[in-house]
Amino acid sequence: MLTMKDIIREGHPTLTKRADAVPLPLDADTKRTLKAMRQFLIDSQTPELAEKYALRPGVGLAAPQIDVRLRMLAIYTEDELFENHHDYLMVNPRLKAHTEQLTYMPGGEGCLSIDREVEGLVPRYRQVTVQTRLFDPKTETLSEDVTLKLKGFVSIVFQHELDHLNGILFPTRIKPTLEGVEPVRFKPIESEEEVS
Repeated sequence: MLTMKDIIREGHPTLTKRADAVPLPLDADTKRTLKAMRQFLIDSQTPELAEKYALRPGVGLAAPQIDVRLRMLAIYTEDELFENHHDYLMVNPRLKAHTEQLTYMPGGEGCLSIDREVEGLVPRYRQVTVQTRLFDPKTETLSEDVTLKLKGFVSIVFQHELDHLNGILFPTRIKPTLEGVEPVRFKPIESEEEVS
């Protein structure tokens, strides 16, 4: 089980280096690592486990963040409308195309590898087209190349994790202003309490 002690932090040299392509076919260690990355995200989003093991909630994790210099990442999240669940284990992902239109997280981005508060907004492409191979943790099989179109919040998560594969941390992408750029708009979470 991965915990926060397995996440390397800002200042570690692995976080500033470009990760290497994942050798194929996948070996047993790589399969275990991919499954553990996904499980960390699930555990971090499960309140009881997050509290028990002091896990910071995460929606994405790149292999370099656990000191594995390979081009693979995990995404486990809902979209901004809470309509679609995105559960990906990507192996050797590539950004193939993107919109010119930008977006950003209105509250800024966070990172499991950065413990300090970082203020500022990070411009990201509103929609991206990704070519990747997908690992299925249940069957332990790897797909051929597939093309995914990701938009909004999930696009931001992907770009943040892809940056990790390229040795880039999000604070270097912060811009002082983002005039004319629309933020990702999250659907409000309805309260279960009655309003009088």
